[in-house]
Amino acid sequence: MDAFLWTLIFLGAFCMMEFMAWFTHKYVMHGFLWRLHKDHHKKDHGSWWERNDFFFLFYAFVSIFCFIRWKYFGFWAGLPIGLGIFAYGITYFLVHDIFIHQRFKIFRKANNWYARGIRRAHKIHHKHLGKDDGECFGMLFPPLKYFKK
Repeated sequence: MDAFLWTLIFLGAFCMMEFMAWFTHKYVMHGFLWRLHKDHHKKDHGSWWERNDFFFLFYAFVSIFCFIRWKYFGFWAGLPIGLGIFAYGITYFLVHDIFIHQRFKIFRKANNWYARGIRRAHKIHHKHLGKDDGECFGMLFPPLKYFKK
């Protein structure tokens, strides 16, 4: 039972991060912290690093906080929650930064239905260079309309 509950909490935290990615992207990145996010939409810099990359620090701190609560305060659910957030962060980095934006030149030849759908959805979002009018959605599960043949 403990393993089942632990796994359920881990998966719940992972899935909740998809909602958090959507919410943060729509209301924070395209909202009051647009100043940090706009260089992700409009490449007006020659650097590999973007101000947008600072957003990962917030979720890293949340994950670390969960680990600290587990290790030093006996909050056993802190471990699966922290690992779920961490796993989503790794997945997000692989899908968004490596696969979609090709910050490292790997996964370039992936061309299955999921890969095409993710690329299509992200391209639609990035066609808007400004703060407004860009459709926002989660990274791993965009709307089904983008998975057409």
